[in-house]
Amino acid sequence: MQKETTPSPSDQPLSLSVHDLPDVLAQGELIERQGGRWMVWLVLLVCAAPVILSYLTYYVIRPGAKSVHGDLIEPTRALPDAKAFEVDGRAMNLMDLKGQWLLISVDSGACDKACQERLYIQRQLIVSLGKEQDRVEWVWLIRDQSAVPREIQPGLAQARVLRVSQEALQAWLPVGASQADVQGSQGGASIEDYFYLVDPMGQLMERFKAGADKASATGVKKDLERLLRASSSWDKAGR
Repeated sequence: MQKETTPSPSDQPLSLSVHDLPDVLAQGELIERQGGRWMVWLVLLVCAAPVILSYLTYYVIRPGAKSVHGDLIEPTRALPDAKAFEVDGRAMNLMDLKGQWLLISVDSGACDKACQERLYIQRQLIVSLGKEQDRVEWVWLIRDQSAVPREIQPGLAQARVLRVSQEALQAWLPVGASQADVQGSQGGASIEDYFYLVDPMGQLMERFKAGADKASATGVKKDLERLLRASSSWDKAGR
């Protein structure tokens, strides 16, 4: 009778435990996805850093409120979803102006003497920026259906002239002596009394009293130059 022998451990077939392998793979994929998301956020942060830095420079690190000659609009207001019409009748949307600095004035199409003086100052402010003038667009918004006087039309060749409803403009543009952002006319002030500044991201962020005196114009120019310097790393001419 043959004697039975107990197999030694070395005689047993090799056993591979693989039941935990899917869990390990899943954890690895999760780590890779999380790492990928962090990389995306890092790239976005690097791209946005110049924009953030320029706004910090102007709004936070500025040497004091006296260095700002206009009224800061806080919070900023985005270009509205409002219809606008070229002088020849072609339709567009005000939001289409996004992508460039905008210096805006508003008035009746009839444009009396005071209106013509404001348009002249507005044009001169932009021209005075020298090589940076191509980064700022001269915009005149007409709030009614009055015809533009023929004699001033040649001088508007470099301006963006659009008709927009009075209601849309009053809902968007703040007026008045305070920063309460009260809409419409207040205390005798109106939207015709200001130049409004919109940044390339389409945010209304500052307004200036549209005075004809040299001191007012100089203050507007200084603010424009400061903003253009602060945004020079990410903003270029055109849209």
